[in-house]
Amino acid sequence: MLIFETARIIFLVTISFFTALVITPFWVKFLEKVQFKKQIREKSDTPVFHKFHERKAGTPTAGGVIIWGTVLMLALVFWLLNAIFDGPWKQLNFINRAETYLPIAALFIAGLLGLLDDWFGVRRMGGASGGGIKVRHKLVLYALIASVGAWWFYFRLDWHVISIPLLGSFDIGLWYIPIFMFIIIASAFSANETDGLDGLLGGVCLFAVCSLITVAFILGRYDLAAFGATMVGALLAFLWFNIYPAKFFMGDTGSMSLGIVIGVISMLTDTTFLLPFFAIIFVIESMSVIIQLASKKLRGKKVFLSSPLHHHFEALGWPESQVTMRFWIISAIFCALGLVIFFISRLLV
Repeated sequence: MLIFETARIIFLVTISFFTALVITPFWVKFLEKVQFKKQIREKSDTPVFHKFHERKAGTPTAGGVIIWGTVLMLALVFWLLNAIFDGPWKQLNFINRAETYLPIAALFIAGLLGLLDDWFGVRRMGGASGGGIKVRHKLVLYALIASVGAWWFYFRLDWHVISIPLLGSFDIGLWYIPIFMFIIIASAFSANETDGLDGLLGGVCLFAVCSLITVAFILGRYDLAAFGATMVGALLAFLWFNIYPAKFFMGDTGSMSLGIVIGVISMLTDTTFLLPFFAIIFVIESMSVIIQLASKKLRGKKVFLSSPLHHHFEALGWPESQVTMRFWIISAIFCALGLVIFFISRLLV
């Protein structure tokens, strides 16, 4: 059984990788045809960002569709093959009510909302500086998605227990709903803040999803692990083109969908308190934004040269690729540490 499930994971990563590679040229050609290209904000709004990223204006964006589009396409294809034909297709199908209904739905809905935000940004529509949906309106959208997910978990799946590493599991009752919503909103917001350098968010999400796949596999949630495997394959293909210098950008359609789904998978695997390890860069980036805003409002001065934190290091003179690679290394180390805590917890509790 374990050998088969391992082979299934490896196969899905591989088929997802090559599927995304095939899709990419067609999607990029479409983006260029409809002029779906990145617009850089005015220099007066973000002087540091403008200085280092002005040259990137006109690069195709919304490349995140490659990631969630590949995952959804494979989910649909294997589900249809399983419904129509007998044979091995049953084992490849990973659509499962208890394990993957919610992450698949969240991936699709968040991806579409993010694509709409990207369109507003490209056309300089909306209320945000430079176009796009305002941050407070994004938070409302995140909250709506999170509230649906919280309802599904609490009332449909009857989940109201949360695990604390090394201490055990605790029944928290209705408190599960606000905690669930906080995790989803924070994860989505942080992913959006992290998406600012070529390959940064893609690599960070790759490590996070690999860690969550490992946890899901150990817990015996093989369909959830299979779903994550398709994300890993698509992320690898995306990074093939997105590492510096990027051929296209992820856009909000990628950051929003990835952030929300990582939060959902964390809740499905009951790793709420391990998510800060698996997504340490999310935590660092979002905290840098919060600290910067609070300092400017309360003290009238900045803590960082620019925020999120990756732009601060750019302003210090670090090359973009160096910032990205060092953040990847930090992410890998903390993901490994989170997995160590997970395994120790299973042995002790």
